[in-house]
Amino acid sequence: MFIMINHDDNGVSQDRTHRIKQVRGRRYLPHAYIERHILFIVCLFVLGVVAFFGVRTYHNAAGMFDKAYESAHFDKARNASTLLKKGRPFSILLLGTDTGELGRKYKGRTDSLMLVTINPKQHESRIVSIPRDTIIAPVGYEEAFPQKLNNAYNLGSAKTTMATIQTWLNVPVDYYALVNMGGIERIVNQLGGIEVKSPLTFKYNPDTAHEDPGNLYQFKKGSAQFTHTGQDGITKTYHRMDGKAALAFSRMRYSDPEGDYGRQQRQRLVLQGIVHEAVTSPLTVTSQSFLSIVGQSMKTDMTFSDLKQLGGNYVAAAKTIKTDHFIGKSYDLPIGSSEFISTAQKQRVTDELRKALDLPAKSTGPIYGGYVSEYQANQYGLPYTRLKY
Repeated sequence: MFIMINHDDNGVSQDRTHRIKQVRGRRYLPHAYIERHILFIVCLFVLGVVAFFGVRTYHNAAGMFDKAYESAHFDKARNASTLLKKGRPFSILLLGTDTGELGRKYKGRTDSLMLVTINPKQHESRIVSIPRDTIIAPVGYEEAFPQKLNNAYNLGSAKTTMATIQTWLNVPVDYYALVNMGGIERIVNQLGGIEVKSPLTFKYNPDTAHEDPGNLYQFKKGSAQFTHTGQDGITKTYHRMDGKAALAFSRMRYSDPEGDYGRQQRQRLVLQGIVHEAVTSPLTVTSQSFLSIVGQSMKTDMTFSDLKQLGGNYVAAAKTIKTDHFIGKSYDLPIGSSEFISTAQKQRVTDELRKALDLPAKSTGPIYGGYVSEYQANQYGLPYTRLKY
């Protein structure tokens, strides 16, 4: 939210059979403009829009949050609603999943994870991006170790993800908000499309995840113009993305030199495009149909009553946005390429987050979240810490 370690703090051991390589420092987070508007996406329908458009919009927004509300059934470290009423700092875990996208109906994994702290007294918010491939022992599912952090949601929904991160960092997680990419497609279409400049040139067929013909999109670096070639072989040029084009743009990973980090960047560019259209089309985003789509595409344990508290005390916290990320080491494990985050990295982030929440300094949590024995860690050549649980 220091421990004595058997191996060195980075977990590197010379006699291990699993391949380990240093991961380059990456920028996990977008420009401050985008980050500021992550809060906008969460608070849009109450902070200003409701007041401007009156009672009907208020009731539409309330109905939307009634549909979106879903308890995490999580034993939180503190009473989150009380924090908001008193205007104290709080945290919210932002999760992105591909559930509902491209015909997928299963629960899915959370491929985007950000822990946000919002401090109204300091007029500051902090966003920490957590690598989806972080090696963890999901709280409540420790027997499944090792797992990637993005699979915690698949195992036990928001409850497991929140509990694991809260234990792993020793930082309270007060709320969560989950958005699925299937909803993004419908939101983009409802807005009449978005305009996004591509950060690189690439081709992508969403049906095959490669550059195969039949449903092929081609994007060009530095340009919002792109083409689409269908089954009939006819190529058409567009300047605005509809929902399908936005998903194709944000899904490609294999041809991106930055891999999954590049994909996350393009997903954030799509969100930025949505925010731009929302700001310039307030009548659209306050309509009952639009709010209904948002309600169907988002899950959160923040109630509408909680959200209203943000309008009075927390708006100024969006003025200053600080960002952070982890740098790990890559391990080849049976679950695929995974990232180990050292105790030093975790402690640094724990210190920053607890300070942002006006909490006293404490040691970071267990290195894998849930309990892991030395025997379990040694089976996979992973670092192990001796720690009292």
